[in-house]
Amino acid sequence: QVQLVESGGGSVQAGGSLRLSCAASGRSFSTHVMGWFRQAPGKERGFVAAISWNVGITDYADSVKGRFTISRDNAKNTVYLQMNSLKPEDTAVYYCAAKSWVIDKNYKNYNYWGQGTQVTVSS
Repeated sequence: QVQLVESGGGSVQAGGSLRLSCAASGRSFSTHVMGWFRQAPGKERGFVAAISWNVGITDYADSVKGRFTISRDNAKNTVYLQMNSLKPEDTAVYYCAAKSWVIDKNYKNYNYWGQGTQVTVSS
């Protein structure tokens, strides 16, 4: 059974940092893409970042470029999202997701999802 388990959310002040983790289990993800999405109240789930598990190609939403970094640890089967210079508008529930092969910014194309972790940034 595939499981994606996020951790690392919390509350920080604007300008602060958090690191989210997503531990993946239940199958091989070597041909998969791991993505981070976020959803604020009343808004649609939106793309944040993604990484291809095998070669490490990355992509980011324009709103987080230069502030967030996605990475993976193959030995630990874990994907990370380092978030720096956080802004109040980054406040949302952050979800880890997985899909096959190609990086995709559309959340509807991801097959596996974690339960989400709350990130709150105060001004």
